[in-house]
Formats: sequence, structure tokens, C-alpha cells
Amino acid sequence: MPEDVNRLPGASPVDDGPPDQLVCHVDMDCFYAACERLREPALRGEAVVVGMGYEPGDDAGAVATASYEAREYGVESAMAITTALERLPRREDANSDDPDAPNPEETGVYRPVDLDFYQEVGARVKEILHECADVVREVSIDEAYLDVTERTNWAVVEGFARHVKQRIAREVGVVASVGVAPTMSAAKVASDHDKPDGLVVVRPDELVDFLAPLPVEDVHGVGPVTARRLREDGIETAGDLAAADRDALVDRFGERGGELHDRARGHDHREVTPRGDPKSFSRESAFGSPVTEAGPKREQVRTLAEAVAERAQREGALYRTIGVKAVEPPFDVNTRERSLPGPVDDPDLVESAALDLFAEFEDVPVRKVGVRVANLAFTDRDQPSLESFSGGNGDTSDAAGERDSPAREDDSEPGREDEGAAPADDDPADPPAGDGHKTHSRSPGQTSLTDF
Repeated sequence: MPEDVNRLPGASPVDDGPPDQLVCHVDMDCFYAACERLREPALRGEAVVVGMGYEPGDDAGAVATASYEAREYGVESAMAITTALERLPRREDANSDDPDAPNPEETGVYRPVDLDFYQEVGARVKEILHECADVVREVSIDEAYLDVTERTNWAVVEGFARHVKQRIAREVGVVASVGVAPTMSAAKVASDHDKPDGLVVVRPDELVDFLAPLPVEDVHGVGPVTARRLREDGIETAGDLAAADRDALVDRFGERGGELHDRARGHDHREVTPRGDPKSFSRESAFGSPVTEAGPKREQVRTLAEAVAERAQREGALYRTIGVKAVEPPFDVNTRERSLPGPVDDPDLVESAALDLFAEFEDVPVRKVGVRVANLAFTDRDQPSLESFSGGNGDTSDAAGERDSPAREDDSEPGREDEGAAPADDDPADPPAGDGHKTHSRSPGQTSLTDF
């Protein structure tokens, strides 16, 4: 690779990894609560609790996420709803005639998990991330690693990261924290460092000094049990861990002890790699205000269909499904799709099928439109002709298509923004990228998203 004169030289504390890697870790802040506020703007500034297995008015289930306002009352992820209600009563309960009813100003709004809606919102975020980076590793519904080595350089990366944050806020309406560093583990630590709405850049020559004073539990992969055992040995900070005897750590914690020692010193050999081939490509666009006239909507569908088909060609992908999205005010999401007899690469077909699917929405107010191709294949270039799809052989449905749902690879820790995270006895270090290792079972909220 030719040397980039605008990028700092490869010399860095990371002596066992790609010298020029520039990693962004994007982590959505209180994502489920943010989605509820997106759907119901009156909830902005309110204490919001989203519960798994929770139904309105009930006390069953567990906290999937709590807004920062709710956390001020001691409500945390994975807490039983009964406990959360003791610390933060429901808003409805304050409106009763009971003299013991809680003070409305000390209550919160409780909502059940709506994973389909959160996936819709998360997919829009992920689409932006894929447009901003050449390599994206989707970790979960609310976070991803980006390799932006070829997109920016250390001199201007802060502006690049701010642009990503602003696009997410402007186009989707939710807030992300971003950490930038030369390694995956340090980028994750950086994104946690200044939440909410944080942006922390750790350049290669700053990495060791940035990590050293942090509490040992901030080292990526150190969970509560490991942190307690390390403190028993007098290891309080990342700097203490970096200075500790590596062999002694391996004897005490096994191979993971060596990995944690490396990470505390800023060493992480992992490269950002995708979790496998994408399942779909999509593009969507919002109007400034709801549009009823058919002409502007059809023109936007044509533009998006062209963009999606071009991306599929660029990625060498064939597709078996074509779909559209129409979002009616305030946020009623409608999707339609057509299944094809075999995989194709046909931009004209994408446009014509998308327009046909969108026909039922031509005369209704629409605030956003989208086009999608799915059920991708990256090897078979033998494709049927366009004529084989004439005559309306495809099926249409309300389904959004297949979703990829790999397990989240990062184990949650108390105080993290992980949606629906259950407390673990310990938090093993991440497995090598792409090995499919799964340490703890995740909640239903821990799905990864594809486009749409």
C-alpha cells in the first residue's frame, strides 16, 4: 500500500497488529429508550424504562434498558421490573386517587420491548455506517466497529467521527457515542469513556497514557469477577495490569490473562472484519415533510432503486428479493417485497419491481421511502433473464424479509449501554474476530441487524 503522507507514521504502541489501522467504535446511547422517544417525542427528558417480558400495568419481566434519567433513581439493565418499580414508580400509578400514590415528578414511563421497531431504527443506523466505512463489523443491534483506515487519517479523524454522529442524529434521530483508536479494544473503551453523546479520539502515541489511569474494570474484557480478583492482587488500574507479570496472569486466568495484559498495554492484533456476507442492501430517504403527490415519491423510489442496484453490482451480489418501504406519519412503517425465482443482477428489474410494489402508497402521505434487495448470493453468476419474471409471478407480503441474528460477541458489563444485558459471573475477552464463539446466551434484544 502506498504511504499516505497525511497519515501519521505507523509507529505506535500497537506492535503486534496492523500499524495503520484506524478503528471507530459506534455505540448507541440507551438505544431502546431512544427508539421509544423517537416514536413518542413527548418522552424526551423523561425517565424511560424498557422491559423484556413486560406488559403495560404488569410487574413481570426485567429491564432491557433505562434512560439516563431513570438511572438517577438506581434503575439498571437486567434489574427485575419489580425492583425497578420500587425505585422508580410508574407514571400511571401517580394518577390514582390513592393518598399513597407516588409524586408524578418522581415516576417513570415504562414500555415493553418492541424489537421489530428497534430493528427498523437500527437498520437505518447501520446503513449510514456502511456508507461511511469500507469495513463494518456489526456487533449487536446498537453497536458496530468501523475500519476507516482508507477513509480518513489521524489529522482529521475527529471531524470524520463527528460527521458520522451528526448523520445518525440528523437522519435517524438517535444519539451515538463514538470512540476512535488504533485497536478494536481501545476504540470500545474510548466510546464508553464520555457517554452519553461522547466522542473520544485516542491517537497511537496517546494510547498507553490514555489507558493507564483507567479503573481495571474499564479494560475491555474485564468483568466484575475478574476485576475483583485483580484487585485482590493489588491491581487497581489498567496501568497496574499492564505492569503486572504476564506469566502470573496466565497462571491465574489462563490464556485470557495474557489477552487482558496485552489490552491494558494497548496491544490488540485483531482486525475489523465483517461477520460474514451481508443479507441485504437497502437505501432510504426522508422528505422534509409528508408527501402525498405520487410524482415525487416515484422519482425517489427510482433514485433509491438505482443506488441499491449499483451497490449490489459493486459488491458482486445477486439478489432473490426486491422490497420497498413506505413510512406514513407519524412513524407507521410499511414494507412490501417480491420474491424472484432465482438470483439476478438486473437494475431495470429492481426499479420496475420497486415501483410496482410502491403503487399502493402513491396516494397516501409518506414521510420516507426505501428500496431493498435481499437474499443475496455472491458466487452464482448464472441468472435468469428479465423475461422469466414478467407476468407478476412474484409474491408480495408485509414481511420485512430475512434478518440476520448472530449472537452479540461482546459480553456486557454493569453500567454499560448494552440493551437487555443480563449480568454475567464474568466477562471473558472477545474471541478472535469471526470465530463464532459464544460465551453467554443473550437476551432476545441482542440481535444484529441487516439493512431494512
